[in-house]
Amino acid sequence: MVMLDANIVLRYLLNDDEQMASEAETAIKNNDVQVNIEIFAEVVYVLRGVYHIDRTEISQCLLELLAEVTTPEPSVLRLGIKTYAEQNLDFPDCILYAYHKVKRYEIKTFDRKLNKLLGK
Repeated sequence: MVMLDANIVLRYLLNDDEQMASEAETAIKNNDVQVNIEIFAEVVYVLRGVYHIDRTEISQCLLELLAEVTTPEPSVLRLGIKTYAEQNLDFPDCILYAYHKVKRYEIKTFDRKLNKLLGK
């Protein structure tokens, strides 16, 4: 198992440095790789904050990536990514919402938008 960091994922998704993107693609295509939820969160932060990529586009490319890698909580991550595209919430809040829906975890928050989505 090879764990990927955000830089590998970003080079793979953005293809903004030919050599690094090629190395990232080789790593993803030729290995059993894992990307943790924390790394997805960092990738979302960079894609949105630095590259100003639209939420829907971020969601689409992350869902495609999810089909190529493993993650400890794939159903939670999938719903969190989809929620991110549909709601005006930060990605970590979307992940908390997904944990609530998929795993039935109780979520405690003062965030009004998240509470509204949670039905509180």
